[in-house]
Amino acid sequence: MSIGSVYETAYKGDFNQVKVKIDQDATLITTADSNNRLIIHWAALGGNENLVDFIIRSGSPIDPVDDTSSTPLILAASAGKFEVVQLLIGKKANVNHKTVRGQTSLHYACSKGHKDIAKLLLEAGANVNEADVLHATPLHRAASLGRNNIVELLLIQPEIKVDLEDSTGCTPLHLACEEDRESAAIMLVKAGAALDIMNKEKKTPLDLCSIKLRHNLMSLVE
Repeated sequence: MSIGSVYETAYKGDFNQVKVKIDQDATLITTADSNNRLIIHWAALGGNENLVDFIIRSGSPIDPVDDTSSTPLILAASAGKFEVVQLLIGKKANVNHKTVRGQTSLHYACSKGHKDIAKLLLEAGANVNEADVLHATPLHRAASLGRNNIVELLLIQPEIKVDLEDSTGCTPLHLACEEDRESAAIMLVKAGAALDIMNKEKKTPLDLCSIKLRHNLMSLVE
């Protein structure tokens, strides 16, 4: 079996095959592939928590980074692998580690709509207001995509800041209005999001609304 196929086997979650290879050659644990990923990255992405646990107990680092500075936790959160995320958090993985684009595990979980994982990350101390290189927070992501259950989860966090602006000057409400995410926009306004903040194009959220959504939002503040 080549090294390349060991990574593939780890991704497929074949515990026994990976264990045999690691028992034969322990250096496989810390041998990176062409994207600087270790076996734990691929096992985490594949979602077999027992395999990830074995790899860690065999001496793998918890938070190695690949060529995009993604950790196993970031990959598992993005892929929706709840049990692996839970395991890695239990092993003290860094929940606020950022990729080269400034994105955390919470950014990915919120973008993909993985509410249970987002909740786990928040309970483990993930920064709900963390901004990426475009100054977008998890709330920007969720509001823009209409991930209503995620928006609801984020808005009940005591430290949430609803009116943070991204690199274009847009708040989460701007994005929800622009994409006509009615439920998300209503939740944001009820949570205190401002209707009069201007982005860099001098547009307020109301300027970006459909007529129907504008009417519904205005009725909340009248």
